[in-house]
Amino acid sequence: MKQIYDEICHTTARQITKKYSTSFSIAVGLLCKTIRQDVYNVYGFVRVADEIVDTFESFPQEELLNKFEEDLWFALEHGLSANPVINAFQITVNKYDIPHYLICAFMKSMRADLTKKVYTNQEEIAEYIFGSADVVGLMCLKIFVKGDDAKYDRLKAAAIKLGSAFQKVNFLRDMKQDYEDLNRTYFPNIDPSNLTEIGKNQIIDEIKEDFRIAKVGIDQLPNEAKLGVYVAYIYYSHLLNKIVHTPAVALKENRIRVSNPKKLYLFFETYLRYKLNMV
Repeated sequence: MKQIYDEICHTTARQITKKYSTSFSIAVGLLCKTIRQDVYNVYGFVRVADEIVDTFESFPQEELLNKFEEDLWFALEHGLSANPVINAFQITVNKYDIPHYLICAFMKSMRADLTKKVYTNQEEIAEYIFGSADVVGLMCLKIFVKGDDAKYDRLKAAAIKLGSAFQKVNFLRDMKQDYEDLNRTYFPNIDPSNLTEIGKNQIIDEIKEDFRIAKVGIDQLPNEAKLGVYVAYIYYSHLLNKIVHTPAVALKENRIRVSNPKKLYLFFETYLRYKLNMV
């Protein structure tokens, strides 16, 4: 029965989320049950695509990505895929009428990771961030508003800023790995091997402005989604604060982390503040 297969696909997307990102899976767990699985489905899809271009270096990555994308468009047209991750994703895409241009932008950025190593101007990196992060936020927003196009249009700009902020924090956090292992440089006019405090602070100022605009949108989210998104916002804000207090030279040497006990404390504190209407 297809229902059994779909349930297995949903479980696969959920397990991928939990295995790859404890922080994100906790935040998703705070979403309303009616939308939770669909966010898992989105994350499972984008996570696998990201793994293909980032960690499958000993395999034919371009061929794998080509096959992945071919299976994706077949599934979106026919409503079924033998790939459990793609099948779960297509269920959510079709359920919420997620625009295909968002998926095209995502795949374009994933494909760029196979060949493009250096971003030399703001236009290039803005396009990459839109495809790699902003569109994921927009897909989730489609789920959060449950077909309310007016609300989607009103919150779209804030969702884009939140995606950009998360991605830029990730770039700073993973600077050492991106530069040394993947030979990638995501910040125009910034040399990771010679990152200065001025350069670091310039990036941080951009992220803080993104977060400021994003917070306005978070406050207007439906109740079913607000707590989960707010928890993710708090976690990334704390991660950014750690980066702020980390010397630029140290970012080139170590990946900045938030300890598991600190994560639990942040999530518990945020949950209490939300329940007490303090946010």
